[in-house]
This record gives sequence, C-alpha cells and structure tokens, in this order.
Amino acid sequence: MPQIVYVQPNGSREAVPASPGATVMMTAVGHGIPGIVAECGGSAMCATCHVYVDPASIGFLPPISDVEDEMLASAAGERREHSRLGCQLTLAPGVDQLIVHIPERQV
Repeated sequence: MPQIVYVQPNGSREAVPASPGATVMMTAVGHGIPGIVAECGGSAMCATCHVYVDPASIGFLPPISDVEDEMLASAAGERREHSRLGCQLTLAPGVDQLIVHIPERQV
C-alpha cells in the first residue's frame, strides 16, 4: 500500500498508509500526526497544514497554484523552496511513497 512519511522537526519519521487521491493533510489528521493542525479542514484558507516536500518527492506533485502560493505567505513556519499546503497535495496513483517534513510551528 502507498504511504506518506511525515518527518518531524526533531528528525523522527512516521510512515502511514495512504490511499491514492488522499491528501497529505487528511492522512495526517486521520492518523494523529502531530504538527498538522488543519484548522480550515482543507480549504486552503489557513496554512496550518504547511509542509516541506522532500526533494525526493517533489516530482510527484503538481505545480503550486496561485491560491496556495498566496496562502503560504501567511504560514507561521518559515517558507522554503519546497513549502506546500498539505491540503493541496494528493497522493497520485502509482506513487508508492511521498515524504514531507513538518515545520517547527503552524500557528
């Protein structure tokens, strides 16, 4: 089964099963992953599901949308080159693993 690997700021990793089409945010919430707050429930309105996509996984994702780009400007954690909103990242069919790093803070 495909999986999403969540890497905490301290380096600890947790791999959880994920269905194709599932978002990084909903999968994290469903598995109780710390550091993903998800205040808006996936509407790209709060930036509390901000993640840093691992360079090994960046090629599996669509380009960032204008809405997502704008919302990342208000993220509590430092914005980096591979910053994305977990609610906008879906696990594409055929992808076995997606790795994301969680920022030190979301709010």
